[in-house]
Amino acid sequence: MRFKVRGLRLCDYTSYPNTNFKLETSNLEPKMNEAFENAVARSQEFTKRPSNEELLQLYALYKQATEGDVSGDRPGGFDFKAIAKFDAWEELKGKSKEQAMNEYVALVDSLQQHYR
Repeated sequence: MRFKVRGLRLCDYTSYPNTNFKLETSNLEPKMNEAFENAVARSQEFTKRPSNEELLQLYALYKQATEGDVSGDRPGGFDFKAIAKFDAWEELKGKSKEQAMNEYVALVDSLQQHYR
């Protein structure tokens, strides 16, 4: 299974209310993308297969990080795998792409200890 990672755009500056402090985030974007892409590559190197629940977590976080909130209708019929994937992704609705990226990286770090 291979993934294609799309670039994410962050605003150039984040200002904090009631202060003159501004955090430049444009320099953080490449590091975040690099860590995420590295985690995606490392997830392909597991020597053992993670559990179905862990795979669904990886899938949902990846989709949220690369595409944002789930869209479209929930699959019907007897396609239980597609239904499980849709439901896992839908549970992350509202989570930012950046937060999903960070959680994906943390999950791969955790799984790497067990499955490498």
